[in-house]
Amino acid sequence: MDVFEPARLGPLTLRNRVIKAATFEGMTPDALVTDDLIEYHRRPAAGGVAMTTVAYCAVAPEGRTEGGQIWMRPEAVPGLRRLTDAVHAEGAAASAQIGHAGPVADASSTGLPAVSAGRFFNPLGMRFTKVATAEDIERITRAHAEAARLAIESGFDAVELHFGHNYLASSFLSPRLNRRKDAYGGPIENRAKVALGIARAVRDEVGDRIAVTAKLNMRDGVRGGLEIDDSLYVARRLQDEGTVDALKLTAGSSLLNPMYLFRGEMPIAEFAASYKPPMRVGMRMFGKKFLRSYPYQDAYLLEHARRFRAELDLPLILLGGITDRKSMDTAMAEGFQFVAMARALLREPDLVNRIAADPSTPSLCIHCNRCVPTIYKGTHCPVIPA
Repeated sequence: MDVFEPARLGPLTLRNRVIKAATFEGMTPDALVTDDLIEYHRRPAAGGVAMTTVAYCAVAPEGRTEGGQIWMRPEAVPGLRRLTDAVHAEGAAASAQIGHAGPVADASSTGLPAVSAGRFFNPLGMRFTKVATAEDIERITRAHAEAARLAIESGFDAVELHFGHNYLASSFLSPRLNRRKDAYGGPIENRAKVALGIARAVRDEVGDRIAVTAKLNMRDGVRGGLEIDDSLYVARRLQDEGTVDALKLTAGSSLLNPMYLFRGEMPIAEFAASYKPPMRVGMRMFGKKFLRSYPYQDAYLLEHARRFRAELDLPLILLGGITDRKSMDTAMAEGFQFVAMARALLREPDLVNRIAADPSTPSLCIHCNRCVPTIYKGTHCPVIPA
């Protein structure tokens, strides 16, 4: 496969195999689309990606990680339509990442109780989560289907279901966070019910009108968390039930070990400065324990992803350290249908076009992760002017 050839994703034909991965933009202070958000996605669309992913479109107001995030409701549709129109004008497709933050939600910011598979203390919100009831699960499952319907009204070509990073569905998948004794706890067959039920509800709602992908943790990267064998069970069920057109393979826990996904150094001082006291003090004192350092290397999730590629027929999207033609070609040679990029596009929104024109083009991203602390004030690469 050539990364720059057109490719099918469910009902879509994408102009190449490069997807801009979802990265929280921090550009919706009123939980509605802004001109800055539109420009944030228009630039990589003009720069050559086949599809850009808008993050994070919560399916319910309590499902936001912070109060300024978009949540899918009729009032959000006009702005989202302006965004998708701008992306389409550049020849790219647009995907909405929909999901429920669960225990990752900042209840102090949203003003609503966070919901999780089990009781968990979120230090950002300084509160314990509410244990999800069967009624909560049913409500949130329906909300995913409604969010997907609104995504179609907004002009999106795809939705991405967020089953990673210990957000709500992922918290149910995690043995560490899910110690329930009911039908949603215990063996993976039970812990997978929420994710599988959401995928069925969304597919039933959208049919083949848009593509449906899912972002699935391969590993949580924490002791007692989700591991590959259980994740493969979920992936096989999604494949066999035909509810998704592709899987984007990810890793790490926003609650317990976020750097397992990001890799590279973490600027603790800058990250601490992005918080208000007392979190600022706590981050300075204990940040190195929470934000562990993992060496960066190109295609750093490939080793885990190979098992999924070997055992599944479903199209797979490889992310993590995809920054140049060599890493893209490696993914294609190993049988992955798509690659996803994020941080490298913050510094160079036109990187994909430049690589297409000259395969020897290097990425200027230095993997410093100084972009991460900018997420609450407008995500950008601080190495260049905002």
